[in-house]
Amino acid sequence: MRSCFKLALGLAFVAAALWGAASERVASVVRADPRTGRLVRVVVTPPPSRPALPPPAVATSLAEPAKPSAGVPQPPAFSQDVERIAAQHELPAALIHSVIAVESNYNPWAVSPKGASGLMQLIPSTARRFGVTDVFDPVENIRGGAKYLRYLLDLYGGDYALTLAAYNAGEAAVARYGDVPPFAETRNYVRLVGERLAAGQAAAPAAHSTVAGEPSADPPAGPSHIREIVDGDGSVRYVSQ
Repeated sequence: MRSCFKLALGLAFVAAALWGAASERVASVVRADPRTGRLVRVVVTPPPSRPALPPPAVATSLAEPAKPSAGVPQPPAFSQDVERIAAQHELPAALIHSVIAVESNYNPWAVSPKGASGLMQLIPSTARRFGVTDVFDPVENIRGGAKYLRYLLDLYGGDYALTLAAYNAGEAAVARYGDVPPFAETRNYVRLVGERLAAGQAAAPAAHSTVAGEPSADPPAGPSHIREIVDGDGSVRYVSQ
């Protein structure tokens, strides 16, 4: 009787092995039937394997202004748009480029913690004010920012320092202090945009030169730079030149 049992058990294991070799998705085990006590072979079919899930999306921190990365369009991608829009609003293209560079570094998807969005970092109220319906559309964003710059230049009589201060801190802040507000962020912003504006104008092609190389009578649009002045009492102000 014991020999028969061993033989049956051995045959069961051999059958299970052969069955498993025939199909990777089917396995079998030999176990005692709980009712009769007899050894029976039970076929076990494992569930189908799940497809690998894609890696979780990496959340982008918006705690800091967006920095340039692979795939982010750089200045040449928007140069024609900037030139066209600048001409429409009688602005130096270098001014728009300088604001874009400091605001978003040419990232059309940039979003600040305060909700400013797109190339020229328009807040929702400013976007609505100047007819921008999609702040992430580069052309719409540039057009809205250019309209705002034109408005501010007209408001402050062509004073670039006050214009940039208001673009950064708001018109109310400029009105409250009657000058560039004493905010470190705003003063740094005016300085950075002013430096880029001066560098951009200096590097621009000699569009105001004649074919013979003689300078044109028309001066370049906009100030050559924005100068920081420290008064005797230690206060700092910015003037356009």
